[in-house]
Amino acid sequence: MSWNDFNNAEDQQEFDLIPNGTLAKVRMSIKPGGFDDPQMGWTGGYATFNPTTGAVYLSCEFVVIGGAYDKRKVWRLIGLHSSKGPDWGNMGRSFIKGILNSARNLDPIDNSPQAQQARCINSFAELDGVEFIAKIGKERDSQGDPKNTISIAITKEHADYANLMAGLEINPAQSPVTSSSSTGGYAMPQHTAGQYQTSPMQTQRQSQAQTPNTQSASTTASSSGRPTWAQ
Repeated sequence: MSWNDFNNAEDQQEFDLIPNGTLAKVRMSIKPGGFDDPQMGWTGGYATFNPTTGAVYLSCEFVVIGGAYDKRKVWRLIGLHSSKGPDWGNMGRSFIKGILNSARNLDPIDNSPQAQQARCINSFAELDGVEFIAKIGKERDSQGDPKNTISIAITKEHADYANLMAGLEINPAQSPVTSSSSTGGYAMPQHTAGQYQTSPMQTQRQSQAQTPNTQSASTTASSSGRPTWAQ
C-alpha cells in the first residue's frame, strides 16, 4: 500500500444526524483557545476570544459513549461573556451547572453544603474530560445546514439516569422524567482539581434511580447553546 495511491481507500460515508431528543452518555473535551483573563478566573488557556464579536466561550466537543451512536461527535460552544449583554454568559453558567449536577450525581434541588461545594470548580480543567448525560438536539449552522448539538444535561431525577450512565441512549418520548424523594447522593471526596471518586452512597443512589416519583426535568440551556445575536 503506497501512501499516495488512494484507489484502495474506503469510500466516504455520510452519517445521518443523531435523532433529535436522543439521550446518551457523553465525554466532553475543551479545545483550548489560548485566551486567559485571571480577573474573571479564565486561566489555563481554555477560553476562546472572538475579536469580531467580542465574545468569550469554551469550544467543546462531546463524544458519545456506548450504544448505537458510540464514538459519534457533537460540538457546542459554552458562552462565558458577550459584549451584547449577560444572557449568553448566563446560559453558559446554567449549562455548566447542569453538567456538574449530571456528572456528580447531584439532585438539582439539593442545596446542602456538600452539593453546593460539588457545583464549584477550581478551573476549567475539571470540565475537560467530564462525563455526563446529554440530550442531543438539532440546529442549523451558519450555512443553514442541519447539525447536532447538546441541548441540556440530564440529571439524576430522570427515570433512566442509571441506564444512561451505563452508556445506553434513550428516546425521551418513550421515557418519563421522574424525581427521587430524597436529596444528596454526592459525597465530597479527598481530591485534587478534576479528580472525583464514586462513593458507595452514590452507587446506591444510581441503582435506585429507576423507581422515583414523577416530576418534570429542568432545562439548563437552549438547544442552540447561543442566542441568535451571539452567533
